[in-house]
Amino acid sequence: MTQKAHYLRRGSGETLVLVHGFLGGAPLWDYQVDELSQYFDVIVPELCGYGSNCHFDAADSITGFADEMLALVDSLGVDRFHLMGHSMGGMIVQQMSVTAPHRIRKLICFGTGPRGVMPDRFEPIKVSREKFITQGVANTAKQIASNWFVDAENASGYSLCVELGSQVSQRTALHGLAAMEAWDGTQALATIKQPTLVLWGDSDRSYSWAQPLALWEGIEHSQLAVLPHCGHNAHMEKPDLVNAIVKDFLS
Repeated sequence: MTQKAHYLRRGSGETLVLVHGFLGGAPLWDYQVDELSQYFDVIVPELCGYGSNCHFDAADSITGFADEMLALVDSLGVDRFHLMGHSMGGMIVQQMSVTAPHRIRKLICFGTGPRGVMPDRFEPIKVSREKFITQGVANTAKQIASNWFVDAENASGYSLCVELGSQVSQRTALHGLAAMEAWDGTQALATIKQPTLVLWGDSDRSYSWAQPLALWEGIEHSQLAVLPHCGHNAHMEKPDLVNAIVKDFLS
């Protein structure tokens, strides 16, 4: 990753890095940036292949994405930081905490789990892969994003998710699916020693209850917050609730 790649930075104080998920981008964190930048130095990268960085070649492994994120904070001169990742970004931050444990103050795993193979996902990864190939990125992004909200296509954040997802190339989408499918962080959970918050919406159709439960039980110093009547993108559905929980944990 080069310094030409786009990222957002706002606020002051201890650094908080927010890592987006599959088909995402920095704008999905807007509610968090607006609130949390009043208390923290908030850095929101966009993964190569996504958002404003969609012209860059995307990594095809969770380790590759994690190395990319660590290289970015290195380039910004940040030594230690809080770290929050959503969905595939939650897998990435788990990997970062294993690769560079001494650099992470507190860890937040949001709407994610330690298993890249998600048998209870709204559809198997192989089905999503086939759709990207046969139906195209834009149509598939619409279908996938509808599963991220309790109110599906009627959710206020749905159109933004579709817009960002449609910018992704087929190559990037397939790389992301391959990265998730090949990754398994279950054995590494015992090595994560940072204070950790596991955050999950009770109507999440991407990561079933078994996933956050495995994080909570597997990470020694972890806390669990279950968000009522929230889907996968709870940070867009109930941003005030998510922000309050995050602030309380990081305090």
